[in-house]
Amino acid sequence: MKKVILLFLALLITGCASESNSGYSSQDIMFAEMMIPHHQQAIEMSDLALKNSTNPEVLALAQQIKDAQSPEIEQMKSWGASSMAHMGHMMDGMLSDEEMSDLAAATGSRFDKLFLEGMIKHHEGAIDMVEMVIDSKNSEVAALAKAIIEAQRKEISKMKELLSALGNG
Repeated sequence: MKKVILLFLALLITGCASESNSGYSSQDIMFAEMMIPHHQQAIEMSDLALKNSTNPEVLALAQQIKDAQSPEIEQMKSWGASSMAHMGHMMDGMLSDEEMSDLAAATGSRFDKLFLEGMIKHHEGAIDMVEMVIDSKNSEVAALAKAIIEAQRKEISKMKELLSALGNG
């Protein structure tokens, strides 16, 4: 049902245009408009990790996420997309305001656990969103989609390892 609502909103927002003059389809643009605030939240979460964590592996992961997603935001903005931050909490994997507040207030291993659990959920949501453009006719969009899936699957695997180590430590 959630995906049906997103598709309906996408058609409504893009005016049902099939292809813009820029070479990006309305689906490509809609994807970017949803992924920009999604990535922005991941960067915000990573900034919290860089401030609140003392775990070297969590710190390295947070910096890696930030370094990867910041240029992707700029790339998607170059397609003519604008951030739809007001719709951000409707997207798969987004943390609620309450979850973000809990994360910001946490410290030590509790922070690391909340960060890892939240970022796994966040990345899984992003991978679901990317599926909408994996077969884009625009080679730049398709390449970014494949890169996001590959990178985030690797990061999810690493985060699950870290989370397991926290539980055993």
